[in-house]
Amino acid sequence: MREIDLSTFDNSTHNRGRSLAVQTFWFLFGLPILRCSLLPSSAIRRSLLRLFGAKIGAGVILKPGVRVKYPWYLQIGDHSWIGEDCWIDNLVQVTIGTQCCLSQGAYLCTGNHDWSDRSFAYRLAGIAIGDGAWVGAKSVVCPGVTVGRLAILTAGSVARENIPEREIHSGNPAVFLKRRNFRSESESAPAA
Repeated sequence: MREIDLSTFDNSTHNRGRSLAVQTFWFLFGLPILRCSLLPSSAIRRSLLRLFGAKIGAGVILKPGVRVKYPWYLQIGDHSWIGEDCWIDNLVQVTIGTQCCLSQGAYLCTGNHDWSDRSFAYRLAGIAIGDGAWVGAKSVVCPGVTVGRLAILTAGSVARENIPEREIHSGNPAVFLKRRNFRSESESAPAA
């Protein structure tokens, strides 16, 4: 008896949100343009994502190498930054708030497989990044996670559970480090 039978995997019930023709056009033309390192302008990347159904706010910075699975399942608020080589693997909705920063190589993963299912069925859940949050370089946000308002996931960390507002989490799995507090205007910046 087989414990696992991947030949029975069936993802036909997953709603990809657009017709096969639109998906094909995105993967063959839209995504390569979005990722192109020769493209100097975030404005062109914003327009391209909007053309394919993404809701992109004003002043969003999209660096070269950004990968988006399905733009129609993406919303980014005003003045957020998406760094080089970020991968938004959004099989379902990903919402990124205003004034957010996703640093280089961050990975937002909305889909996983059910390890207890013999055919390895999909388990999908959206991701929300709160206003003013920062997802550090090479970090991973897992399916169903909310990174709260002004929260930080430090570089190289893996968020498998929600990160509350104004908390800094680090590690794999990410754990609470400390609260995020801002210097007052009268305090000077720390020396480099």
